[in-house]
Amino acid sequence: MAKKRMVVQFGQGHSIRRKDYTAAAERAVRDALWHNSLTVAEAFGFPKAAMIIDVEIGVQKPEEVDVKQILKVFPYGQLSIRVVHGGLDIPKPHRDGLNIIANAAVIVSFDMEVVK
Repeated sequence: MAKKRMVVQFGQGHSIRRKDYTAAAERAVRDALWHNSLTVAEAFGFPKAAMIIDVEIGVQKPEEVDVKQILKVFPYGQLSIRVVHGGLDIPKPHRDGLNIIANAAVIVSFDMEVVK
């Protein structure tokens, strides 16, 4: 396979009240996707289904992210999602709780030997 990286998009998401790592991760992915109006597949004449999408999400508690929920964000493509230790948990100053911050990188590639 001649996997060729075409786009890298970055995003940040928060869970301010619920301490929900999945929600913060999903928002980070959506931020990466929705801040960019890239139509890479169409621009190069590739079918959207041929997109190879590698997602890396950083949060303080990776084990608390429901990857199946993140997969629902993407309507097409061949997906790979990896959740790693990263992001930030910021304690609230005057009460119990955390502000959870997730970071995401969404990388879009194509197999240049298959897609023409």
